[in-house]
Amino acid sequence: MLAQIVFAISLILGIGLFVFNLKKIIRNINLGKKINRSDNKKARWIKMARVALGQSKMVVRPVAGILHILVYAGFIIINIEVLEIIIDGLFGTHRIFSFLGKTYSFLIGSFEILALLVILSVTIFWIRRNVIKLKRFWNSEMKGWPKEDGNLILIIEFLLMNAFLIMNAADYYAHLNSGEILAGAFPISKYIFSSFSNLQTSTLLIIERSAWWFHFLGILFFLNYLYYSKHLHILSAFPNVWFSKLEPAGELDNLESVKKEVELMMDPNADPYATPPPDENTPIETFGAKDIFDLNKVQLLNAYSCTECGRCTSVCPANITGKKLSPRKIMMDTRDRLEDIGKIINKKGKFEDDGKNLINDYISPEEIWACTSCNACTEACPINIDPLSIIIDLRRYLVMEKSAASMELNLMMQNIENNGAPWQFNNSDRLSWTDE
Repeated sequence: MLAQIVFAISLILGIGLFVFNLKKIIRNINLGKKINRSDNKKARWIKMARVALGQSKMVVRPVAGILHILVYAGFIIINIEVLEIIIDGLFGTHRIFSFLGKTYSFLIGSFEILALLVILSVTIFWIRRNVIKLKRFWNSEMKGWPKEDGNLILIIEFLLMNAFLIMNAADYYAHLNSGEILAGAFPISKYIFSSFSNLQTSTLLIIERSAWWFHFLGILFFLNYLYYSKHLHILSAFPNVWFSKLEPAGELDNLESVKKEVELMMDPNADPYATPPPDENTPIETFGAKDIFDLNKVQLLNAYSCTECGRCTSVCPANITGKKLSPRKIMMDTRDRLEDIGKIINKKGKFEDDGKNLINDYISPEEIWACTSCNACTEACPINIDPLSIIIDLRRYLVMEKSAASMELNLMMQNIENNGAPWQFNNSDRLSWTDE
């Protein structure tokens, strides 16, 4: 009975802490501006099924894609078995679903095969990161916690899968020693841990219970670790893809206020006094994004969903040619700023200006002006994160609010104003090249 009480308390505390932290993430995302991404629901469901569930963009790189599918599918499917652990833990039963007979044997056998595949996959992932040292895992933004986080999650998954196999093997040989037949099939564990056959039943029961508790508590730890880890994408990838952009990637949104001004200027019949001046209590409209509050909720969801896989940075032409821009760093910096603001709210109950902004304090102008707006990063992202939208909004702020465009851009805009073209040639000379 004591074990059941401890189990129930652990379950309530683990899930309660997860919900508490999840609410903080949702609160932080809601700091962003509202955006309507509820259109064309059918297309969005199809896209989510194909990209988030079907992992269609992961397999563009076959080795990493296939390994990821094995880890993802294996980890999720095996954790169906957690339902049995919860029932057994709360009611003091043992393998409550064993009455399913052959179906149960098939499930447990399948889980064991998947567990072995997960162990092999995370081992290969660890080797790719730490032995082969793939370049995209060793960029400057991947030092410190991001690097440790990537390795820690692999170790956690490795240990949880081994605990599952150890639990099964110890249970199998304990029943074998007592002459009982244990429900289920154990095609992997009974061979990998065949040395258990030499142990006494009492020892095997201790091993089985220890592995059982480790597996259960490890899953609760993993669940709450997601809040601190890039692996939050396990949960956020689905809504992130659902709310992703359906329009062509190269289609940038217009600022409605600017669009109205241009239409007014271009319409000779427009009445400039048709729209009454804004009330003095109306907040002054700003252009672009200076800080988190100027971005929309989907952009902030993007920041929390970033897997730090580096596919975006590895295909970025600016980064490849040695420029400072890294689309992955843009998303990581946005998330860091969002988390720092969240900590202020946690401490003081509301946000109080800390004298910092997303632009300049977290992301430098040099980074965003290096972007070619080619959309390679958004195309490469396995879960449709859009770093370019944040870059464009930061640029808009610098240009339209601070008049801080680069010299080359200012020259181009001056040429368009004076000559009607980006080049420094008079209109009358535009066709001079045909003389030759």
